[in-house]
Amino acid sequence: MQSQTYIYDGTFDGFLTAVFHVFEFKLKTVNIQNECVQQHGLFSENETITTDEKKANRVWVGLKKQLSVRGRFQLYYAFLSEKEGIENVLLDYIRYAFTKTNADKDFAHPSVLKVAQIAKMVGREKHRMEAFVRFKLTQDEIYFANIEPDFNVLPLIEKHFKRRYADQKWMIYDIKRHYGLFYNLDKVEIIEMQFPEHFDFTKTSTDIFAAQEFEFQTLWQDYFKATNIKSRKNMKLHIRHVPKRYWKYLSEKLPS
Repeated sequence: MQSQTYIYDGTFDGFLTAVFHVFEFKLKTVNIQNECVQQHGLFSENETITTDEKKANRVWVGLKKQLSVRGRFQLYYAFLSEKEGIENVLLDYIRYAFTKTNADKDFAHPSVLKVAQIAKMVGREKHRMEAFVRFKLTQDEIYFANIEPDFNVLPLIEKHFKRRYADQKWMIYDIKRHYGLFYNLDKVEIIEMQFPEHFDFTKTSTDIFAAQEFEFQTLWQDYFKATNIKSRKNMKLHIRHVPKRYWKYLSEKLPS
């Protein structure tokens, strides 16, 4: 039996548009795939779904009636995990949600449990990014930070940084996903940039960053050393709270 595969553009609205088509045509056997990671099945009929905001909104309005606020957050967080096959887990989650109010609280259902578990992982990564982002002042007076999170958490940390650093221009760039957020003292915009082929994000180049940035980094490293009590050092606990994969972008971890 030939199955149907819907290919969408990778956006949340695109995914919801694909879900709309599943319900509209009452499809039982369907596979939803991100166009960036699509895999062609031998017995699958592929169809590209064009993102339609109205159709996406109709699905979202329906979910608002069926899911709690927490349930909707979990759905969105899980989507941002970008885990392989997450679209089909979410489709099963949504199908169940439309059969039962507050289905997101029924952890006996496998998709509900899995979505909650993945959302928790994404939420943890969000909080870590809010804590571990380190800005560096550029010569054109923009505070720049690069991140490389496991999950696509940029949309989740936007409000935190806009609220916390409302009086300065800043940019947070996800070098793994090749896009970033730029705050221009008025609003946050999504941007894409072209960096030199061998650009090293772990270095603070004198061609790009302001002179006072080097002074600040030295001051911060000295402070970090001064407050570090060697006799109470617990590296195992430290790594649990600050995993090593973040170290290469932390000012206090760079060679002084």
